[in-house]
Amino acid sequence: MNAATPQFTDTVGTFAQQLSSTRRGARLARLLAMERLTAWEMPPGVVERAEHVVAELASNAALHGRVQGRDFLLALTLDDAARTLRIAVSDTRGECRPAIPPERAADAESGRGLLLVDALADRWGTDPRPPSGKTVWAEIDQHRERPTTPARHGGRCS
Repeated sequence: MNAATPQFTDTVGTFAQQLSSTRRGARLARLLAMERLTAWEMPPGVVERAEHVVAELASNAALHGRVQGRDFLLALTLDDAARTLRIAVSDTRGECRPAIPPERAADAESGRGLLLVDALADRWGTDPRPPSGKTVWAEIDQHRERPTTPARHGGRCS
């Protein structure tokens, strides 16, 4: 008698939504992401970190990646096998690659968003999105409460 070997499947959850490149679209991106992560029963620490990362990336897409009449795309991918959440925000301004800003004055009104992403994500970076856009992504590992060595990638757009 031959016994069947159990087959384990890797569950991958995906969510994607196109949103208007406005403050309202950025806020909706955060709200939709939190609803999806809650439905996926993510650990509270991961949800909290992801909320801030989504807010920053969506805000940057609406502010710096905005092209009149073009939307940005929020995509979430949950890989249970790797225990990793990937957050990706794509916009249509490929020429502006985000980077960690040089030293900022403590009272500066902007420029801290990517520092926050760098601190909260385990990895982050950018990829081109042909024909003229870019995707800024961040990954959060579920098994770690805090990132140990965040990666720094990207260029600068003046």
